[in-house]
Amino acid sequence: MSNYPNESECIGILKNAGCTKRVIIHCCTVRTVAEQMLKRIDCDSELVIAGAMLHDIGRAVDHSIMHAVVGAKMAADLGLPDEIVNIIKKHTGAGLDHEDIVEMGLPDGDYIPSTIEEKIVAHSDNMVSDNAVVMHSHSVDKLLMKGATRGADRIERLHEELSSLYGEDLDSIVVEIGEFPKIKGPCGKIIN
Repeated sequence: MSNYPNESECIGILKNAGCTKRVIIHCCTVRTVAEQMLKRIDCDSELVIAGAMLHDIGRAVDHSIMHAVVGAKMAADLGLPDEIVNIIKKHTGAGLDHEDIVEMGLPDGDYIPSTIEEKIVAHSDNMVSDNAVVMHSHSVDKLLMKGATRGADRIERLHEELSSLYGEDLDSIVVEIGEFPKIKGPCGKIIN
């Protein structure tokens, strides 16, 4: 039996935290992309699903880069497992290095995804813009336009690593599930 909240419980957590319907739909779309990766990448699928569903809980309070720090604290305060707290904290881009942390004024800490589950959630988020599934280059290009070349390079490396594990370029997921995939399960009730 898993100690991670299921999809319905995650939606309840997001709603109780004050997340908007838009944020919840985004989280459901990220979960859908992550589920596609899980078809070919072996790891703790229940952790990935819960992490994908809860990765943006901090957006209930903050929409800046701080949402990851705020969300990790919210999750810890709710007593969620450390593995979920870490996914939330490390999900932005392909992580943030020490220079990023200093430049952005974030609390000192480890913001680089290291487990396969952390990496899958981070990159699934890179492949979702609002509620649209996009090629990974969308996130890379956004960072390059901001001059964040280190972050763009980290996304490229993460994309290559996970594509290798997946057995083909992960951008194929956009074709497989479509730009606006049908959201199933409790998430579907949110959309309808």
